[in-house]
Amino acid sequence: MARFLSRILPRRFRPERVEIPVVRLHGAIMAGGSQFRPTLSLATTAAVLDKAFSDKEAPAVALSINSPGGSPVQSRLIFRRIRDLAEEKNKKVYVFIEDVAASGGYMIAVAGDEIIADPSSIVGSIGVVSASFGFQDLIKKIGVERRVYTAGRNKVALDPFQPEKKSDIEHLKTLQLEVHETFIDLVKERRGAKLCDDPDLFTGLFWSGVKGQSLGLVDGLGDMRSHLRREYGPKTRLKLIQAPRGLLGWRTPSVGLHKADPLAQAAAGATEGLLSAMEEKALWSRYGL
Repeated sequence: MARFLSRILPRRFRPERVEIPVVRLHGAIMAGGSQFRPTLSLATTAAVLDKAFSDKEAPAVALSINSPGGSPVQSRLIFRRIRDLAEEKNKKVYVFIEDVAASGGYMIAVAGDEIIADPSSIVGSIGVVSASFGFQDLIKKIGVERRVYTAGRNKVALDPFQPEKKSDIEHLKTLQLEVHETFIDLVKERRGAKLCDDPDLFTGLFWSGVKGQSLGLVDGLGDMRSHLRREYGPKTRLKLIQAPRGLLGWRTPSVGLHKADPLAQAAAGATEGLLSAMEEKALWSRYGL
């Protein structure tokens, strides 16, 4: 009964306690996604972040992060949205890392004013990676002739069905270095003097939460419930903020769905989900997960 009354009564009549909105940012970071295989992107997180930061009574917002990374663009967009909301709503941001916050996952994590990890969490991997396959010998072996027509001599750069070109690789490396510098600058901006002067810090290596604390990548070790109760008192309540439910009860992203035949939409979503699942599995496997 007390819990029911606390929900229906205006806050000024409720027992004095602090309520902290919690947002779970779990999964690989990539544009798109579907109801069958949700991923992290600005489109899928914007609404839930807006809702969490709109709580006028909450002094802070807690983010639970469990991500092996993915798109550097979507990572930075999510980071920027969190910081913009924190400054606009004057909220402190606590980040709690679960299994992993690496690469783009760590880029999102540095949006926190305080980062707490489990001792066994994986953190870091501040670098940029591109991966592909070469199929030029395979198509010859199975008797397939590739026909490509372009306007622009570089339109087939890094084509997996053609031999690698030194100029293509050099161009890709230049692009990667630019993205890497953006990542490094963002981490330095947010972590500042907390960072240890370690030559391996920005090489793409990753570490446990324990080592991450000594390197200055995280501020402390622990769990969300215990940490927030120490900060705001034993009556602190955590309130999970979730995306609204859509078709068949699935959680939906914060963008409108195109009007289409439900069965066709489901089939397309299943195919897209399978492909993103394979890509996501490759990201997680880099960290032994």
